[in-house]
Amino acid sequence: MSTYLVTGGAGYVGSVVAAHLLEAGHRVTVLDDLSTGFREGVPAGAEFVQGRIQEAGTVLDASFDGVLHFAASSQVGESVVDPEKYWRNNVAGSLELIGAMRAAGVRKLVFSSTAATYGEPESVPISETARTAPTNTYGATKLAVDHLITSEAVAHGLAAVSLRYFNVAGAYGSSSGVAVGERHDPESHLIPLVFQAALGQREHIAVYGDDYPTPDGTCVRDYIHVADLAEAHLLALDAATSGEHLICNLGNGSGFSVREVIESVKRVTGREIPVVTSGRRAGDPAVLVASAERAHQALGWTPSRPNLDDIVADAWKFTQERSTERRHGR
Repeated sequence: MSTYLVTGGAGYVGSVVAAHLLEAGHRVTVLDDLSTGFREGVPAGAEFVQGRIQEAGTVLDASFDGVLHFAASSQVGESVVDPEKYWRNNVAGSLELIGAMRAAGVRKLVFSSTAATYGEPESVPISETARTAPTNTYGATKLAVDHLITSEAVAHGLAAVSLRYFNVAGAYGSSSGVAVGERHDPESHLIPLVFQAALGQREHIAVYGDDYPTPDGTCVRDYIHVADLAEAHLLALDAATSGEHLICNLGNGSGFSVREVIESVKRVTGREIPVVTSGRRAGDPAVLVASAERAHQALGWTPSRPNLDDIVADAWKFTQERSTERRHGR
């Protein structure tokens, strides 16, 4: 049994990882300011501390075996219009966290990074050796933290793994009985947006461009189940090596188009989805798909839930449960 601090552990991915840690028999403390996370998402059995990442030094001590770091501002559009918030929260906050870890003698870190560090890909599938050229402030701040972690590993022996996510989806019901799924505000991810159209909460789903060089003309993205993602974090803790910073992409290694996602939602929900096609959005690459070979080799990780309908079905079940709770005022 080990003891871990999970920053941002009330958020979508962080709470699922915290649940997996508890199910594996570890002790977990969640640090989250609840600015975007949800208190009910913190799994039963975890100690909860409400606070900002800059306050990690008041929580960490030598009893902790490592940190899993999810706390960050993560809206791409917002990062472009309010970059100061992203440099302050994501970079300065991570600097404070790493300093607190060094002071407490906590020498293991798993960092939630992103495919946004790559920007426009020169080739696909995207490997970890691809050029990093973020096209927005969010991606730039995550890349800056990756550089920070590398420096800390070299200078001070930190054992670190950065996991660069592609499109995370699905939902997870832990043994604590708390189901966790996507609850972004504002919502910007495709699968929850299509659910909104299925539920009549929006008039239609917009498809931006149907003339891309893809099989059906719409953009292709790599979707990974949130539970597969969580399992990779536990493997990363085992793989972390003192003085080294390992960076791994996490994805299915194959992609699904916008139209394929819409058709999957139709099959799973049994509902029609109103669709309106318009022109391309600036900066949308045709295909974003990960090469996860390094994660397979270095972590022993292979996604076990690669089927799109399974991912959508888990997310739909969570969405229905949330709709029922809202109707009953819970």
